[in-house]
Amino acid sequence: MKDCGQSCRGRREGGTMVTLKDMVPAAQNNINTEFIILDKGKTTLAGDYKKCLALVADETAAVHFELWGDECDVFVGGDIISLVDGIFSYNRKNLVLRAGKKGKVEKVGEFCMAFVETPNMSEIRWIPDPNNPKKYVQDAVISPHSRIFPPVL
Repeated sequence: MKDCGQSCRGRREGGTMVTLKDMVPAAQNNINTEFIILDKGKTTLAGDYKKCLALVADETAAVHFELWGDECDVFVGGDIISLVDGIFSYNRKNLVLRAGKKGKVEKVGEFCMAFVETPNMSEIRWIPDPNNPKKYVQDAVISPHSRIFPPVL
C-alpha cells in the first residue's frame, strides 16, 4: 500500500482490484492489480517482438511480469504500474503475469509503495482443483523467492 496518497487501488476501470497473493492461474484476462517493478531482466527478441521479464510486487506477494514490445523500454525499476484485464497463466512452462492482447498497463507513480518479495506467485506449483477441474489450487512452493531474480543477501 502506498503511503503518499496516490493509490489507485479499487478505482481502475475493468473491475475490482486484486492483490498479487490472491491471483490464481486462469486462461482469462481478468486480473486488475497494481504493483511496483523491483527488477527487470534483459530484453530478448521473440520473433518480431521484444520481450523481457520483470520482478514485481505489492504488499502481499511478488510475481514475474512479462513485458512486450515498447513496454520493455518504457517501464523501469521503481515504477508503480496499474494492470487492467491482465492474465496470470503459463507461457512456455513459466507462470507469469502479463497484459496479453486484451490487457492494459499504465504507470501510475514511482517508488512510493510498500512491498514484499515472498511469496513469489510464479514459484508456486498449481494443480487442478479436485472439486472443480476448471480452477487451480496451490499444491507446493517451488521456491520462497524468485529463482530468476534472487534476493540480495
